[in-house]
Amino acid sequence: MLNDLRKVRALVDEPRVDVTDTPEGRVAEGRAVEETSPPSGSLADIPFDNAAADPDAVVVKRKVGDEWTPVTAAQLRDEVVAVARGLIARGVEPGSRVGIMARTSYEWMLLDLATWAAGGVVVPLYPTSSAAQVRWILTDSATVACAVEAAEHAKVIADAGVDVAVWNLADGAVDALVSDGASVPEAEVTSRRAAINRDDVATLIYTSGTTGNPKGCVITHRNLLQQTAATNSVLMPPYRAMRDDDPSTILFLPLAHVYGRTVQLSCLRHGILLGHFPSVRPDELRPELARFGPTFIVGVPYLWEKIRDNARAQAEDMGKAGAFDRAARIAQRYGRIAAEVEPRPPLPRLIGLRLVHRLYDLLVYRRIRAALGGRISYGISGGSALSADLIHFFTGAGIPIYEGYGLTETCAGMTINPPMRPRPGTVGRPVPGAAVRIAPNGEVQLRGPMVFQGYRGRDGDVDSDGWFSTGDLGELDDDGYLTITGRAKEIIVTSGGKNVSPVILEDRLRSHPLVSQCVVVGDGRPFVAALVTIDPEAYERWRTHADDTSDTALHGAIQEAVDDANAAVSRAESIRAFTIVPEEFTEENGLLTPSLKLRRGRIHERYAAEIAALYAS
Repeated sequence: MLNDLRKVRALVDEPRVDVTDTPEGRVAEGRAVEETSPPSGSLADIPFDNAAADPDAVVVKRKVGDEWTPVTAAQLRDEVVAVARGLIARGVEPGSRVGIMARTSYEWMLLDLATWAAGGVVVPLYPTSSAAQVRWILTDSATVACAVEAAEHAKVIADAGVDVAVWNLADGAVDALVSDGASVPEAEVTSRRAAINRDDVATLIYTSGTTGNPKGCVITHRNLLQQTAATNSVLMPPYRAMRDDDPSTILFLPLAHVYGRTVQLSCLRHGILLGHFPSVRPDELRPELARFGPTFIVGVPYLWEKIRDNARAQAEDMGKAGAFDRAARIAQRYGRIAAEVEPRPPLPRLIGLRLVHRLYDLLVYRRIRAALGGRISYGISGGSALSADLIHFFTGAGIPIYEGYGLTETCAGMTINPPMRPRPGTVGRPVPGAAVRIAPNGEVQLRGPMVFQGYRGRDGDVDSDGWFSTGDLGELDDDGYLTITGRAKEIIVTSGGKNVSPVILEDRLRSHPLVSQCVVVGDGRPFVAALVTIDPEAYERWRTHADDTSDTALHGAIQEAVDDANAAVSRAESIRAFTIVPEEFTEENGLLTPSLKLRRGRIHERYAAEIAALYAS
């Protein structure tokens, strides 16, 4: 693997990044030199352009029962036209807002593309949204109709008391739209599509929000087109240099989130075979990965953590946990050398490392790759921070993961780790057309054609020079790599005046197999503490294999995880106390957002007594 990477690095020219220093020598700005220009047209043109270029090319595989059925470019175009005609027949006008409240599916994609072809604007809603959230989003966006996945979602809209047309996908809404559109001339779709300007609004995406009402991000066709062109220009050339087959992926990220939506559009625009699956749960996803055989996967840290934890659990069940842990250490070292974080050892030691790595590849790593379908070349991670150790582990196991950074307001990835020059622990360098600036207070600011137009109903969210302030804190190195150090609103200031970023500690804690989630607390308190939840499946395995399963022993096991997390920070920032809370933080109980971010305010409210007890002694 090490030699392969060196060969490909010589073949691939990655985008250049220029940096600007402050007079004090701090890197204040990094900007990509090149800007990738997407072709003319709008998002509505994607299925039509694909069909014109190669009508028989398979662009999507649709899950029907247990089978993945191919859909050609011509078939997708024809379905988009048929549904768009139905939308027009139902009264959708240019600029009309159409909601979609469903899990990731082929139908979601079809309605998205058809709404654009009819000249409309798509308003995604998470299928887990409450009636209050639905009421706000549909009312604020002036949505006229909403497609839902099932009766339960239709009931939420009814409970919200919003007067919109509801189309239930489970009751054959797509077929009904096609039937209703039979009398609408296809020329009407052609006319509406031609009238779309690239600076017209394509979608209103409402941030999941940790407090208050969601804010509607106004995103244009140009924003999303530029984003897909930029990320593809970074990721696809190395793929083509390493493999001679066509790329493919299963999309299981929620399409209500900009991350999943951008991945979908990138695949459709750039000839990447795409499948849809509604769940990110590894036990549900694993069989589909085997059937589909993706060549890369796009996920969030939760997925990668669970894949690693499940692999260790299987080894533990076979009585080989120790062997797995040794294999993990070898993989991490191999990954650090591959990423040039650690220098290559002298030749005799390098040969020995390669032999041990080859042995563990037969015993451990290939099983991990097989669990992901057996054909995977790499993974992409975003949404929140992924620990560098986990990235090194997967790299050593033959699945390099490239972490990126962006927000809904920037159409996802503004930075990404370049495949030939990854720097784990950072979120990479600006993609073509993007620029990153660190404000004097340490806040990350972003600029580029991917940056949204602002929040609906507000002005001044993007300054006169095009910079958007993210609320994240970060640092740039001399090569333009960005490291996120925390969230401005989440920085803990202890009563002693020490500023603590909880993210570093939380990432390290979550890497322990027993830990499901954790929240670091301590704002205005004399020291830092933590709330920890236990992974139920890992706990049952621990009870099966541990000699001592008492509460004291469990506390000791978590203390080991805390000690490991504390090793990454100074003593003043370290966790001095923790408590294990009885329920997991989930989207269902309102303690995680739909994009799996912590709702810190709600967690603090729910566990106010437990937090107070940590400081009582």
